[in-house]
Amino acid sequence: MADHDDHGHDDTHGSELVDVRVTSPMQQFGMSQVTTGLLVLVVGLAVVFGVPFLLG
Repeated sequence: MADHDDHGHDDTHGSELVDVRVTSPMQQFGMSQVTTGLLVLVVGLAVVFGVPFLLG
């Protein structure tokens, strides 16, 4: 006899909502999210390269 008998039962109940995992490459994004990402990139580059340049 096997250690684990699978009787076809899931760990969820009928009334529970099951979250479907969506990975990032599958998600759509808008121009506002692109703009936010570019703004974060510019600020990050300014901190990484601009601050040492001004202090050095």
